[in-house]
This record gives sequence, C-alpha cells and structure tokens, in this order.
Amino acid sequence: MMLALPASAQALSGLARVDPAQSHARQGGQTLTVTLALSQPVPYRLYTLDAPRRLVVDFREVDWAGVPGDLFGQAKALTGVRFGGFRPGWSRLVADLDGPFALVSSRMQRDPQSGRATLSVVLRRATPEAFAARAGPPKGDLWPDPVTAPLPKDSGRILVVLDPGHGGIDPGASREGQTEKDLMLTFAREVAQELKRLPNVDVLLTRNDDSFVSLERRVAQAHQAQADIFLSLHADALSEGRAHGATVHTLAEDATDEASALLAERHDRADMLSGTDLSGQDDVVADVLLDLARQETQPRTERLAKAIVGGLKLKGAPLNRRPYRAAAFSVLKAADIPSILLEIGFLSSDRDFQNITNPDWRQAMAEGIRDGIQAWIISDEAIRRVVRQ
Repeated sequence: MMLALPASAQALSGLARVDPAQSHARQGGQTLTVTLALSQPVPYRLYTLDAPRRLVVDFREVDWAGVPGDLFGQAKALTGVRFGGFRPGWSRLVADLDGPFALVSSRMQRDPQSGRATLSVVLRRATPEAFAARAGPPKGDLWPDPVTAPLPKDSGRILVVLDPGHGGIDPGASREGQTEKDLMLTFAREVAQELKRLPNVDVLLTRNDDSFVSLERRVAQAHQAQADIFLSLHADALSEGRAHGATVHTLAEDATDEASALLAERHDRADMLSGTDLSGQDDVVADVLLDLARQETQPRTERLAKAIVGGLKLKGAPLNRRPYRAAAFSVLKAADIPSILLEIGFLSSDRDFQNITNPDWRQAMAEGIRDGIQAWIISDEAIRRVVRQ
C-alpha cells in the first residue's frame, strides 16, 4: 500500500512555476534573447528545428498553469509560443521564429537569496543554410534521465545527489502501514528544499517517485550528473538489538561492528561497479586507479560524515551512541565522490518511528543535514586551497 504523503510533502512536488511578469524576449540588431523566469532551477535541453523554424526547450517538472499565451510580449522575431506537458515528468516550450536564428548560448542562473532561476537563451540571425545545418533534435533523440539530467554547472557550485533508499518493488523496512521507501522519498524532498536555500548548492534526486532504481544505477546517476556529494537516506529496522538514533555510514571493506555489517547486507541487494570508467584496463591497473581515487576521496568523505553528525547534534537530533560507523555498502562505492549513507533512525524503535513520521522532527533533521553540508563545503574548499598552494 502506498503511503499517503502529508500535505506539507505534497507541496514539495519539485514543480517549478513560471513567472510571466519576469519572462520576456528582446530583439536587438541581429540578436534575440529569450528569458524565462522560474521559481527554481530545473534540468532542461534545447534545440532548433527547421521547416518551420522554431526553438524547442524541454523542461523537467515545470507548471505552466495560468501562464498567458503572449508570454514573451511582442518580440517580432517570435511569431507564436506554445507550451505544456507532453510526456510524464516533462513539459515543452515551442517558440516559432520568423527567420533563421541559430543558438548562441543558454544558461540557467539561480538567485542565491530567493532560490529562483532564470533561463536565458541567446540566438543570432544566421543564413538559412547555416540554420538548417545546425537544426534538429539531439542525436538519436535520446531522453536524458529525468532525475539526473545535470543542471548547467557554474564554477564553484556544489551538486548534491540525494538518494531516497529503496523504491518500487523494494519497499525497505515497514511498520504500521508505513514503508521506508515512501518515508525516505518524502524526507529527501524536504532535505532538497533546505539545501536549495544555500547560495552555491544544486540538488538532484536519484528517484522522484515510487520507482525501483538499482544500486548500480544510483551511483551511475551521480557520476552522470558530476555530483560533488552523494547522500543515501534510509530508516531501517533491526530484528535483533535495540538500535536507536541516527547513524552516518561511510565505506569500509570490513564493517566496524556487527550491526553495520547486517545493514550493509540488507541494503546490498545487487552487486555493482564503482562507476569509474575502467574499460580497457586489466584488474591490476583497475585496482590501482581505484585506490588512487579513494586516497583523495576517503578523507573528504570522513570529514563530510563528521560534519553531518555535527550538524545534526547542533539541532538536537537524537544520535546513536556510536553515530559514525563504516561498512561495505555497495551504494557508497563511488571512488571519486564523497559518499555517505545516513540512517535517520530505525523503524524498529518506537521512539525513532514516532520521530520519523513527524514532519516537524524531519524538518529539524533536514536543517541539521543542511548545516553539516554547508560546514563541510567551507572546510573542504579551505583544505583544497591549501593543497593547491
């Protein structure tokens, strides 16, 4: 049975809203600039088509409700604009062009104060031959993964990939009709909202709905999106013992304790690769390359784990008596991305179950994660600056 999300979680649908008042198209000389104002950044792709000539922009999760048909005003180069949803999770904007305008650049910028985003597309008048040569959908018309299509990545920005554990046919732990997969999807959305308040952080989820995503695919998505941090979210249940409180796990070949080993065994339902491209390499070379990558990543991962523990502690979150642990979780095996697994509590614990199902408690947890990641970003950059010198 699907878990009915609370009203607060339903509001966190991930949909970006269009601001018609701040959206416009301006033409000056041979250049046409199209600006679309959104309530938050979203993945997108764009291209031009010929016969008839038009600009096409595909978006992930944009709500066009209430947007007028004359969205871009009276720009002469645009003879018509159409928009709306056209496949699950995606919407499309089509702008008819009165002549051959070739794409010059596109950029989505996020306002650090409000979290709002502005997509700016610049086109320049071209010859019909040049326009036709560059027009056409992406090669093979392959659709980017709607969860991990990377945002335009500015220098100095940090991309956090949140991984809601389980999903689809894998419900994870359950109690009183509530499942780990649904609770963690709700919590991931709440954490994403908090992280987006940071001025230099973008966020993507490995799944946005109740779908099954393999362990290998979760890490592959993080690599595809060029993630700086990978955070897997869980709330497991242990049949033996009385585990309570949040625990942060990093990767280790040998588990630090029996409970961590058991958790790793429960989570690792499929074996996986690290995500590093080692095609053409023999096993010895592959092991060396992975070891070199981990030599740099492991200290950064350990600092990230401790920073999140510190952020949770400052928010008064209930922590396990040993909050920092390590085990051989396959989902943490990316050699070049600081990756941690956070058990926010245990559904097998009466206290933790009451907390995890409480939106106010989850809000404090999300704020603690945000503060911990922010502290890690500051310290990580300072350390890397020293190393570069």
